Amino acid sequence: MFAIFLTSGLFLGWSLGANDAANVFGTAVGTRMISFRKAAIVCGIFVIFGAVISGAGAAQTLGELGAVNAIAGAFVVALAAAVTVYWLTGFGYPVSTTQAIVGAIIGWDLFSGALIDYGALEKIVLSWFISPVLAALFAAVLYKLIAHGIKYARIHMFSLDSLTRSGLLLAGIAGAYALGANNISNVVGIFVPISPLADISFLGWFKLTAAQQLFLLGGVSIAVGTFTYGKKVMLTVGAGLTEMSPVAAFVAVLANAIVLFLFASQGLQTFLLGHGLPAFPLVPVSSSQAIVGSVIGIGLIKGGRGIRWRVLGEISVAWVVTPIAAVLISFVSLFVIQNVFQQKTYFPVEYQLTGAAELRIREAGIETDKLADIREKTYPTASRFQKALSQRMALSDHEINIVMAATEIDRIIVTNDAVNRANNSSLTGEQKRAFRAQWRRSFEHRWQLEKALAEASPEWRAKPGDKERNKEVARDLDYIYRLVHASE
Repeated sequence: MFAIFLTSGLFLGWSLGANDAANVFGTAVGTRMISFRKAAIVCGIFVIFGAVISGAGAAQTLGELGAVNAIAGAFVVALAAAVTVYWLTGFGYPVSTTQAIVGAIIGWDLFSGALIDYGALEKIVLSWFISPVLAALFAAVLYKLIAHGIKYARIHMFSLDSLTRSGLLLAGIAGAYALGANNISNVVGIFVPISPLADISFLGWFKLTAAQQLFLLGGVSIAVGTFTYGKKVMLTVGAGLTEMSPVAAFVAVLANAIVLFLFASQGLQTFLLGHGLPAFPLVPVSSSQAIVGSVIGIGLIKGGRGIRWRVLGEISVAWVVTPIAAVLISFVSLFVIQNVFQQKTYFPVEYQLTGAAELRIREAGIETDKLADIREKTYPTASRFQKALSQRMALSDHEINIVMAATEIDRIIVTNDAVNRANNSSLTGEQKRAFRAQWRRSFEHRWQLEKALAEASPEWRAKPGDKERNKEVARDLDYIYRLVHASE
């Protein structure tokens, strides 16, 4: 069943490949420096590498925007985004897949009554404005530097042609890798929390996580979309906005790759934060907006006379339409699937201020005296519970997150089947032993299971300052969480 519902995500991946591959090689194909066939093959290969190796960072932020908790809901969300992208791609516009999936997730949030994480939404929306501006700045500066370098180096025309072709290919490879790393979350990110897949270990030295397996499938679908339907948008980006010289094409591709890398690299973020520097948020930015920004930046540095402002206006309108259309398509489709086809598109998440939850909130330094009248009262949705909270006390966003996480009801029973399946996983022996110790235990909140595992073994505990280890522990906890629910 999961494989059937995953097809909508793969369709979205195909649509992304058909549309966003233009952002990587469109200028190279538009200037006829690289053939479409060669561009599609190279793009497909390195998109897959980027998705599998570096796709986890942006996927986490997208998951914060809305945790789609039913497989039919994930199917509809991905399908709504794919239909939106496919529709606008048919007009030849480089639309934003990021905007489409964000709009579709918000449609699910509104339909299910789930809370919209406005902090995550703010980071993503800001990237829609920042990425094209950054790309334009990078492109303008790089174009000036390279143009001066060519002028003073007096490179022969034939040598320049050869260097430019090689540069376009290398920049395209970097852009394809960054595209896979940054945008794979748009394709299959919503399926990660509900995936039944288990981690795979190859001879004990190579591990392919459940998320990476989904990223691999999504990367392949992007590659197929690039090869089968990407040529039209490539030509729009490569020659529709402004006349592009081969050198300008190289600069546009390079600037696009840099912007995608900045918003996808976990390593860069860790390095900057470790040295006390501000870091770029790991969010799925729009490669469409980045490449258009690059092209416009080059056009402006050349005086702006060759920019086709009408085409830019049409593209901008498509960007505005994309998230709005995705919200509407998602909401209406969810209603039809749930009420006509009787498919569960979301599982209601209840909230209750239990005794254990209240103790946990107090341990976090938040007083609960003003919440006395709602103790043990069950709220059917997050939005209703948050409304009750706001009527009784003023909390910061951080405090609200603590309270919501502590009070979320998620009844869990550790069954024999779950223990047996964990024994066949890639968890460490100590982690498996700690999980076996929970057999037959029941929990009312997810955090109670996490606490019990941490008490049973240090290998389930997060370590302050050890970001990589903590991510690994979080992934293993997500796997256990999926395992327990699949065994109920």
